[in-house]
Amino acid sequence: MLKKIFLLWLLVQNSVNAQDSIPEQITVPAGNRPVLSAHAQGDQIYQCVLNEGRYSWKLKAPDTDLFDTEGRLIGRHYEGPTWEYKDGSRVVGRVVDKIDIEPGSAISWLLVEAIAHKRKGIFADVNFINRINTHGGLPPLEGCDSNHPGSEKRVAYVADYIFYAPE
Repeated sequence: MLKKIFLLWLLVQNSVNAQDSIPEQITVPAGNRPVLSAHAQGDQIYQCVLNEGRYSWKLKAPDTDLFDTEGRLIGRHYEGPTWEYKDGSRVVGRVVDKIDIEPGSAISWLLVEAIAHKRKGIFADVNFINRINTHGGLPPLEGCDSNHPGSEKRVAYVADYIFYAPE
């Protein structure tokens, strides 16, 4: 599994700055500039839940490391959704819009708006985030039924995140 993630990472590592290929539906509003691009490698954690009489996998949280263009660890992405930079600054967001670029093989590309900040640092002024270049991370296709309520499964994914602040 780690070998597969690493190979996916190699394929997309040079595409972090692909702003010109971001679909209009998830384009950040005018008046914002990119302040950081990061490559994410980790898991989407899904939980088996009963919803309206049907069992299904529901996203619980990401558990992901963030890397710079040189492959150095610079932060984490986890429940909230929260992104934390190595300087201790954090940004929490909410999804504004999404688009499925590769339905059936990758999680959606996203436009996320910041709703909270913690600590001073690079994420203190971030007001929008794009998730692009996703590979993997879709909910499991089986294993969620009346015998497994509350169970969790991790699904590997890679993506690029672009963080924006006001100009």
